[in-house]
Amino acid sequence: MIVNESAENYLETILILSKKLPVVRSVDIANELGFKKSSVSVAMKNLREKKHITVTDAGFIYLTDSGREIAEMIYERHELISSCLVKLGVSEKTAAEDACRIEHVISRESFDALKQHLNHLQAK
Repeated sequence: MIVNESAENYLETILILSKKLPVVRSVDIANELGFKKSSVSVAMKNLREKKHITVTDAGFIYLTDSGREIAEMIYERHELISSCLVKLGVSEKTAAEDACRIEHVISRESFDALKQHLNHLQAK
């Protein structure tokens, strides 16, 4: 399941918006990310072709199982890395921006080790 950073960002954004809104539309994604609706439309077409989302006739966007799996993985990485950086004294804004970059490049092995280490520290 190889997905590029842009696709991961879109899937994560759909997940986040689906927790806040009754339905997610391209315009919601464009507003959230500050992108043009045309750019979002192209991305949605690509995600639909890769079967990561479905789009209803009314334009409502839903994650498929594979899309949700990717989105939740990226969101978990973002949350853990961001909160870790904040605990280290980094401002919330900078921590969120850095987590957004790190979440896409960190290997599964490194992330799992980091997660395990942090869980171990919290258990103490």
